[in-house]
Amino acid sequence: MHGASVELMSVSKRYGTAVAVDAVDLKIPGGAYCCLLGPSGCGKTTTLRMIAGHETASDGSLLIGPREVGHLPPAARGTAMMFQSYALFPHLNCLDNVAFGPRMRGVDKATRQRKAREMLALVRMEGFAHRLPAQLSGGQQQRVALARALVTEPSVLLLDEPLSALDPFLRIQVRAELKRLQAELGITFIHVTHSQEEAMALSDLVVVMNHGRIEQAGTPREVFSRPDTAFVARFIGGHNVIATPGGLAAVRVDRMRLLHGAGPATPLSLGARVETVEYQGSFVQLRLRALDAVPSTAELFAVMPDDAFAARPFAVGDTVTARWEAGDAHPLRDAQPPADAPALEELTP
Repeated sequence: MHGASVELMSVSKRYGTAVAVDAVDLKIPGGAYCCLLGPSGCGKTTTLRMIAGHETASDGSLLIGPREVGHLPPAARGTAMMFQSYALFPHLNCLDNVAFGPRMRGVDKATRQRKAREMLALVRMEGFAHRLPAQLSGGQQQRVALARALVTEPSVLLLDEPLSALDPFLRIQVRAELKRLQAELGITFIHVTHSQEEAMALSDLVVVMNHGRIEQAGTPREVFSRPDTAFVARFIGGHNVIATPGGLAAVRVDRMRLLHGAGPATPLSLGARVETVEYQGSFVQLRLRALDAVPSTAELFAVMPDDAFAARPFAVGDTVTARWEAGDAHPLRDAQPPADAPALEELTP
């Protein structure tokens, strides 16, 4: 197997007057693990289905490798899709479920069963070949569905929220298996998820979508460390969005320093009140309400190592000064504070 590049050029999808995907431009290198990330209704699953051929683009061009595939049926695109529900046939055992695709393509029984066994071995399910889906756990069903997608030897594997039905512990295990398989096979994975943690752990390329558009695409480190927009900073998590004299900036929550008592607001600090304190094991997370801040930047978060919090604890209702260094404030390109909003140095606690 080998991975093909995928390119979308001004691709849109409309349902009547509703725009689900709006003039998206995206290039995914061959052999990459790409996660389409965003909230429900952002267009990520529609984008995946257009790549698969299960939806037809209203406008634009879609290439897989060097070929324009927008006019081709799903079976002719060199892709395979793994659905959120797994969609295993309940009356077929694991071996026959995996062999079903080659059977529909007219592959002889001996060859398709040999290939099906190879795929079951690849996902470490060879010992379950003769079990029915109802006799498997959710994680085992997920592996069989993955084997069934891979048996067609696609150049692009499309995964629609494949881990959403798994419990948290199993999700981490299967995540590691997906990454292992993608590295071993070298094919392109395009994985839809609404989980920031999942996208960060798996992908080489994170594509953050909102309202049918791409807000930012980059490596996990780039997207987390240098969000382009207020939406990305908030959705990826780990950042506060703060009004500064030059506009809006993102400051990582772990770079916020808290002092007891609310001091005067400055370009690098503001007064706040502690609203919640949550113990998270190795750290404590505090949710703050900025005093006299503009509404778009009023809610803030800070995290402290557990031992530092134990030495100087904060309680709900305490007033504090939240401070950050100038180099920790990353300017956002998309948004300015409202025209009538005071600059940060004009605010008083």
